[in-house]
Amino acid sequence: MSKHILMVVTNHEKINQDTPTGIWLSEFGEAYNEFKQHGYEITVASPKGGRSPVDPNSVSKDEPAEILDTKVFLENTVPIDSISAESFDAVFLPGGHGTMFDFPDNQKLQQLLREFYEADKIVAAVCHGPSALAEVTLTNGEPLVKGKRVNAFTDAEEADTGLDQHMPFLLESRLRELGAVFQSAPNWSEHVEADGTLITGQNPQSTVAVSKEVIKILNQS
Repeated sequence: MSKHILMVVTNHEKINQDTPTGIWLSEFGEAYNEFKQHGYEITVASPKGGRSPVDPNSVSKDEPAEILDTKVFLENTVPIDSISAESFDAVFLPGGHGTMFDFPDNQKLQQLLREFYEADKIVAAVCHGPSALAEVTLTNGEPLVKGKRVNAFTDAEEADTGLDQHMPFLLESRLRELGAVFQSAPNWSEHVEADGTLITGQNPQSTVAVSKEVIKILNQS
């Protein structure tokens, strides 16, 4: 039977009045294409459903056609309120600065991630996607990330973007505060951490590696 992947994407489109944001397209497109190539069924959902905005900075004039072609799957996403963890084998959370605003406080997303993790299903996220983990607690009341090796967009990378002062929090700092064992590599280098079924990647450069780790674990099950 084909594996079924849930991809959760942001609906948030502005950091402030002058700065558009959204999803970082390659983090969605590269993962989507990796999963599709393995014949997986994919459902794309978001906090509100409907359109997931693409961060204009994530689309260069040299963007490969196979990445641009995945934009169509962001036009009409499923609202996560209609999603049940039972229907899926893994959840994948691509980033983009938009996720920092609508992932952490979404209680349905917190519930889904807890259910995936406690059912020994894969919870994977890349770059700012791990912001979804910032408020997730397990049924024992402990933060999901406590004591886990994790990775995400680093404070140093955020400073590089110049957007650190506009974020609701710094992702690396928050994960460390929650007791995560945060592992990082030099800015903008590929880096993935896999701690059991929790798989996290540092930045856009890490998307394919995170996707391949998801596929490797799914192929073992």
